[in-house]
Amino acid sequence: MVLSPYDNDEFAEIREGVRRLCVEFPGTYWRTLDENRTYPTEFVRALTDAGYLSILIPEEYGGSGLGLSAAAAVLETIQAQGCNAAACHAQMYTMGTILRHGSEEQKQAYLPKIASGELRLQAFGVTEPTSGTDTTALRTFAKRVNGDYVINGQKIWTSRAEHSDLMLLLARTTPRDKVAKKTDGLSTFIVDMRDVVGKSLTIRPIRTMMNHATTEIFFDNMHVPAANLLGEEGKGFRYILSGMNAERVLIASECVGDAKWFTRTAVQYANERQVFGRMIGANQGIQFPIAKAYAQMRAAELMVKEAARLYEDGKDIGAEANMAKMLAADAAWEAANVCLQTHGGFGFAEEYDVERKLRETRLYQVAPISTNLILSFLAEHVLGLPRSY
Repeated sequence: MVLSPYDNDEFAEIREGVRRLCVEFPGTYWRTLDENRTYPTEFVRALTDAGYLSILIPEEYGGSGLGLSAAAAVLETIQAQGCNAAACHAQMYTMGTILRHGSEEQKQAYLPKIASGELRLQAFGVTEPTSGTDTTALRTFAKRVNGDYVINGQKIWTSRAEHSDLMLLLARTTPRDKVAKKTDGLSTFIVDMRDVVGKSLTIRPIRTMMNHATTEIFFDNMHVPAANLLGEEGKGFRYILSGMNAERVLIASECVGDAKWFTRTAVQYANERQVFGRMIGANQGIQFPIAKAYAQMRAAELMVKEAARLYEDGKDIGAEANMAKMLAADAAWEAANVCLQTHGGFGFAEEYDVERKLRETRLYQVAPISTNLILSFLAEHVLGLPRSY
């Protein structure tokens, strides 16, 4: 069954390579990890060794030097094969910030080691318990002391921190009440966590409904060299935005992949399962929801591709990135519900992987930004309606 004509696009070779890799990590692998809440180390290593996690890193630093569309093809294919790219996708979307705003010295120091797998950049420290999505209200503070910044504060939902060597961190360097605009006074740092974990940086895992390796992090007089400041002090918020837009496009591509997996799985089951002497797929009550889920997936897929194209052209894609993420997350969630309903009671059984994938894709109704905030953004910044919050 062909779920998209884009399977024969310019990234067909990449997609096929990712499919072959994913075959080595079947449902039994992911179910075992899910049961034990363990990190897919072998899967991440295989992706790294194959070069897929360094696809955005320029060739001069050991990567493939491809664009966001290629990265989206990798992540979409992982999800469409029933695997889970959430274990490693941050290594892609953090590249937008580093490549656009990092110094040449920083790129030389970190990118080749990230590309080779010697270092992992999987942690993105932005969200805090008291601020949530209101990024400008974060309280983590970095004070300049001689040749270092001394950082105190807390982050939450910092996924993969236990399995990362580096973290991209956003902190205040000027108090909020002393800046002209609330988006000023925020700075971005590359933190080498190997030097500070268990000392001035404490990581506490958070057990969630899916195996997402997420944590909360505490900074207690953590020293970061001034050389690890990305770009200019106080301009970190706008640097992070480029990474956030890339993140939303890439998460959207994962949701498209999830929707493809759910749709394909539902079709396969509907063509095999017989009740009352006939395949259930012959019933319009089964057919129509699957067909509608497919149509929603295709529409979201086109939006994701458009957002990625505009990003590669250097355009401001705030609206497109948000719409892509919302439409794709909705398509994945609808396809998940349809797939579960198609399977009936069997959909709740772990061995079918439907319930696992449903739990995983539900996250993207909330993260990395909730649907309501996307709608508020579109209402205000695209449609010209009054600010609602």
